[in-house]
Amino acid sequence: MSKISAAITAVGAYVPDYVLTNQILETMVDTNDEWITTRTGIKERRILKDEDKGTSFLAIKAAQDLINKKGIDPKDIELVIVATATPDLKAASTASFTASEIGATNAFSFDMDAACSSFLYGMSVASSYIESGRYKNVLLIGADKMSSIINYKDRATCIIFGDGAGAVLFEPNTEGLGYQNEYLRSDGSGRDFLQAPAGGSLNPITHEALDQGKQYAFQEGRTVFKNAVFNMADATVKILERNNLTKEDVNWLAAHQANKRIIDATAERINLEPEKVMMNIHKYGNTTSATLPLLLNDYESQLNKGDNIIFAAFGGGFNWGSIYLKWAYNA
Repeated sequence: MSKISAAITAVGAYVPDYVLTNQILETMVDTNDEWITTRTGIKERRILKDEDKGTSFLAIKAAQDLINKKGIDPKDIELVIVATATPDLKAASTASFTASEIGATNAFSFDMDAACSSFLYGMSVASSYIESGRYKNVLLIGADKMSSIINYKDRATCIIFGDGAGAVLFEPNTEGLGYQNEYLRSDGSGRDFLQAPAGGSLNPITHEALDQGKQYAFQEGRTVFKNAVFNMADATVKILERNNLTKEDVNWLAAHQANKRIIDATAERINLEPEKVMMNIHKYGNTTSATLPLLLNDYESQLNKGDNIIFAAFGGGFNWGSIYLKWAYNA
């Protein structure tokens, strides 16, 4: 019997209609287009303006896009994972609601949160379920409504983040395509440098916390940047070494879209040509859990069966890693 690997067989995506440009941000905080572009590579980001819609709305839209493109019956989906740092509610699973709304009535579901590495870790989990032989259709969604935890008077964070969602379907493959290997790491000592201070069990929401704006995301930019540059690049090198790959073997680098300088540094560490680096940060900013699937959706038409894709991400916590995957279909 041929070994079962977990292959991505479909992708879908959704971004809100509202475009928050650098020029608009200039009217909100002390910044300008040149400063933002030079330091981050971001020109615009999408924002879900509807206050009565949460991350599940984005996840549902991305899942429906995938379902329509693939032509799969939602009842055939056996597991729905929503990778997110901004769940709709505490305690109640965003994934469960998403699964019900898309008609995946035969699926079990759960949320995953590893900040900006959530989708990367989700790929590891989804592939393991497929490789076990117990499941044949696993839907992994990366979705975040980052605007819900951003203070638009804080120029250190409001210029970076956007809202969006992307989805992939994992299915069994016996051709040696799909998930190949992973290098995943974490370091909890970094949690003070990137977090939303209030809203969890350690610091529940109070009137005082709200008055101080502690419900919003905070990051110590220099520390986060330094750790992201080193660890994303290091993880990428290690996944190549583990699999005896050279830069000539790599068709694409799909790196978390947090900052163009971090992405460039990761590519430069393995001497990868710019044309092999997936990039859409200029359009969406940092959509946290959604960046990797949004890349796959934007580049789907350029991907060929057998392409070697190296994924890399770094997120608050700290969490980071790299994954090696062989693309399984021609668009």
